[in-house]
Amino acid sequence: MLLKIEETAKLLDVPEKEVLQWIRKSGLQATLIDGQYEINRVELLEWANENGIAIPPDLLAIAGADSSVLPSFRAALAAGGIHYDVAGAEKASVLRNVVSLLPVPPGVDAGFLLEVLFAREALGTTAVGNGIAIPHVRHPILLHMATPSVTLCFLRTPIDFEAPDGKPVHILFTLTTPTVRSHLHLLSRLAYALREPRFKEALAQPDNAAGILAALDEPAPPPTG
Repeated sequence: MLLKIEETAKLLDVPEKEVLQWIRKSGLQATLIDGQYEINRVELLEWANENGIAIPPDLLAIAGADSSVLPSFRAALAAGGIHYDVAGAEKASVLRNVVSLLPVPPGVDAGFLLEVLFAREALGTTAVGNGIAIPHVRHPILLHMATPSVTLCFLRTPIDFEAPDGKPVHILFTLTTPTVRSHLHLLSRLAYALREPRFKEALAQPDNAAGILAALDEPAPPPTG
């Protein structure tokens, strides 16, 4: 799961010196091992998503993985639920209410989930701009659950999330998954969906859960004959 500088540069199609600049000046996490930087694949994907860097399909490739068993983003969102009018006057109370809505298995310590989300926000905002945040930890929230999920929450009142574009946040996506692989897959699908005009238009409509899910459906093939 660790990538060297040259591997990262090749994946993202940028010079190696640019990757080094990201590490030194732009918050890309890396570990020095035997004098060389190595980057965790999960952290690279999350950093790229947060910073508007195009995510190549190869970043998701994991040796021996069968992509056919990965859930669709639509199925994960349907499993996680779409919630409106989520209360909270500031970041802490919003996150507390979001955690209470996550479809976590019985026995999972909700307080622990909340603490790790708080800790992640202390490292830097998870807001990605345009009023959207993706609360998560630097390493995925992995739970013993049958179905990966994405929970979408619309806030009653937009709040300051220290977003890079300065806009208050009113939409939050939170991922809960059983494996790192499914986390990578869903985060990538979310990043793609947020660039799709149809999905963005559905998010902008009030009380539009059915429309949001429909925007993720594959378009029907054109009629033949």
